[in-house]
Amino acid sequence: MDFLARTDLHITTWVIAIILFFVALAMANPKVIHMILRVFYILVIVSGVALFIKGMDFDQGMLYGFKLLAGILVIGMMEMSLVKKKKGKPFTLFVVLFFVFFLIALFLGFKLPMGINFLA
Repeated sequence: MDFLARTDLHITTWVIAIILFFVALAMANPKVIHMILRVFYILVIVSGVALFIKGMDFDQGMLYGFKLLAGILVIGMMEMSLVKKKKGKPFTLFVVLFFVFFLIALFLGFKLPMGINFLA
């Protein structure tokens, strides 16, 4: 499981997932893209949980827990946005919540010891 607890693997999977999310939002019928995106959800969650377990060594479990929760909420808002769009219902609230939770997760990811320290 040590190969999953790599920051570069996690960042790559969520960057690809976000790109696929915006592509799916822009398309009229994103059925295939949505299915590929769901695979990336799983990859992001698995690599994130592996980083969470590894992050317990830094004695900041609560912050890593908040980041894990924010990441799960980001994925939830992505999925809810696409499902609401597919059903023809208003989905802008979920897109706004996606950005809010994404910024929280991004801030915590860069602030915590295993992240790239842009905020120092």
